[in-house]
Amino acid sequence: MTALKPQGASINLSGGASREPVKLNDVAVHLRPTDEVAVAKQSLLPSTVLILDDGSQLRVTQMIPMGHKVALTSIPAGEPVHKYGQIIGFATEEIPAGRHVHTHNVGTGGDGSLTLDYAFSKDYKPVELVPEAKRRTFMGYRRPDGRVGTRNYVAILASVNCSSSATVAIADYFRQPGAMDPYPNVDGVLPLPHKGGCGAHIGSRDLHIFQRTLAGNVQHPNVAAYLILSLGCEVNQPADMIEYTGMESDHPTVLTIQQDGGFAKTVELGIEAVKKLLPEANKCVREEVPASELMVALQCGGSDGWSGVTANPGLGKAADIVVRQGGTVVLGETTEVYGAEHLLTRRAKTPEVGQKLIDMIHWWEEYTAYFGGTINNNPSPGNKLGGLTTIYEKSLGAAAKAGSTPLNQVVGYGERVTERGFVHMDTPGYDPVSVTGQVAGGCNVVVFTTGRGSAFGYRPAPSIKIATNSTLYANQEPDMDINAGKVLDGITLDEMGEEIFEKILAVASGEETKSELAGVGYEEFNPWILGAML
Repeated sequence: MTALKPQGASINLSGGASREPVKLNDVAVHLRPTDEVAVAKQSLLPSTVLILDDGSQLRVTQMIPMGHKVALTSIPAGEPVHKYGQIIGFATEEIPAGRHVHTHNVGTGGDGSLTLDYAFSKDYKPVELVPEAKRRTFMGYRRPDGRVGTRNYVAILASVNCSSSATVAIADYFRQPGAMDPYPNVDGVLPLPHKGGCGAHIGSRDLHIFQRTLAGNVQHPNVAAYLILSLGCEVNQPADMIEYTGMESDHPTVLTIQQDGGFAKTVELGIEAVKKLLPEANKCVREEVPASELMVALQCGGSDGWSGVTANPGLGKAADIVVRQGGTVVLGETTEVYGAEHLLTRRAKTPEVGQKLIDMIHWWEEYTAYFGGTINNNPSPGNKLGGLTTIYEKSLGAAAKAGSTPLNQVVGYGERVTERGFVHMDTPGYDPVSVTGQVAGGCNVVVFTTGRGSAFGYRPAPSIKIATNSTLYANQEPDMDINAGKVLDGITLDEMGEEIFEKILAVASGEETKSELAGVGYEEFNPWILGAML
């Protein structure tokens, strides 16, 4: 799909039934000729007559809310329902043409459930990179390890929840008027409180994942220096974390509440320690660097029926541009790849890379089953109100964020990304937890699409938010950086991708996102806590 252009003047903007037949493309989007459904651009009332692509007419027989699906042909019970040219579910009853297609008549079962052909690496094709001399640039912070930051923070990391309040108290001191005036090159003092760090199995894999997630967010190109705050008796001992994650080379200062005089005294010592870090951080200055130094986290939250039509494929186009520039894009939310994983395995650099993704899918099936649930317990109530019917439909739309380039690497949660190009990270679908892992892996910019609306932000990596439709953008404009609803008005997905890419470069160079301007992003640090809580 390259453009969704209005086809005439018969569109009824009031959302009511038209007096005259209207062309399908004026009031709905039919993504593939083989799809049995189209997505309503506006609410369609009963008796609206649609002129289909072949010239035939179809009468709408039920109210179809904006963003929801209308059946263009009769679908027998048990038969698959297609959108994007892919199966999004199976009819749980006969669906006559003109009816509303949603959770009341579509499910994930059917006569023989979904069977996918993974076709490992069948469609793999190396990317033709833009020559280095012709690559775009942005103004970033080149760090000693060679990575490039888009922001310049001093961070205060809690090793355990018991020291989290102290990290916030220290950071609050530097939010006082004038406190940061001597340090114009520093974006702020960032507290990283959380709910973990104790009650875990000492030396376990789960604790190690937690430790690398904490370390990854401070050993990050957007962080110039950091301080660690400990209670003293926690399972996540700072010395163990430092050794396991390789933080020794940073020589971080560690303050311990139980050894340093209690809460108030430790806060005083923390303020003085940060004052020593700030002058060094302030010496960092932006320099021109190639776009190949971008590592972009691809995220969606509060999705709707338009997410997979406008914002996500538009972001996919931008992701392809980043990859062709030699940069990296990181998809997460494994639970929202479920049902679309075959589109990624076909692009895997090697069968082993593809199989690693499938192994993660199977892990999630077992993990959710252990707690008496299934991956199919998705979409959320808000997703359904927005028109998403099954996890397959949601995943097919979500996977569009990843564009079309090869899958070069699959990494665990919070694991450092070491390959360039398109990478998948194993994360939950819960946005704060997912982004926390992606940033721990090295992402220096987040791009976040939303259809229902989101006030998400993240620090230290700035979050660009994209609205899937113009109604949302108008209602929540102070939170939205880009309106992908323009795709429904006629701009092409290629044009949307270019707009998103230009915004990424601008934000990477220091332009503040809407969430940063609103002061959002201090509460979203949320490491995934795995394993038994003892």
